[in-house]
Amino acid sequence: AMQSVAPYLAEGESTVGTEIHVTHDAAIPVGFPVTAESELIEVDRRKLRFNVLARSGDEVIGKGTHTRFIVLQERFMQKVEAKKQELKSE
Repeated sequence: AMQSVAPYLAEGESTVGTEIHVTHDAAIPVGFPVTAESELIEVDRRKLRFNVLARSGDEVIGKGTHTRFIVLQERFMQKVEAKKQELKSE
């Protein structure tokens, strides 16, 4: 989902995931190839909602929805850094 919208963002923007709801429909052995798909289904200002799907070959192994928000990367990282400094001072 993040990679699928990256080319359409303005310079200095990124997205952060805020919510994911998925089902686990089938187990596959470690090492089997898995592909992931996302489809943008809703845009509400800076909020993006996706349908997501994971497959191994033709078998669906998981599906659901995922929400991301468009953020200004510099501002977001400033908030992260401030929280890190807050933790250090405790």
